[in-house]
Amino acid sequence: MKRRLIQNSGKVKGFTLSELLVVLIILGILVLLALPNLLPLISRAKSTEAKLQLRHLHLLQKTYYMEHSEYADALGELDFEPPKTIEQDGRGLYRYEILSADLDGFKAKATAVQDFDGDGQFNQWEIDQDGNLKEIVKD
Repeated sequence: MKRRLIQNSGKVKGFTLSELLVVLIILGILVLLALPNLLPLISRAKSTEAKLQLRHLHLLQKTYYMEHSEYADALGELDFEPPKTIEQDGRGLYRYEILSADLDGFKAKATAVQDFDGDGQFNQWEIDQDGNLKEIVKD
């Protein structure tokens, strides 16, 4: 019985190197064709962080306004703790700042810390006292 096992297992079925290379080349071409269509989706998904954090900042500003009758001009006054950015070994993709604040309103901005699609522009979002969220610079 041992002789049969040795005699039958002389050849192992599998793929040749050239067959594997052809499959990898075809997959590479498909990825290159699909990538331009996927970049806007990736950028849009990453901008979700900015939208959520700015809406949270808006809520904090409204609460601060109810207590102090003015808008805060510093993030520290609101107890807003932005996520650590990827530059700080975190996961955050945006930096946050308050551009202006007075008795009548405020404006806050989120700026991406990396260029999502490699075009040299960094994504920016702004929100105001009315909760109007606008994409200022598209990436």
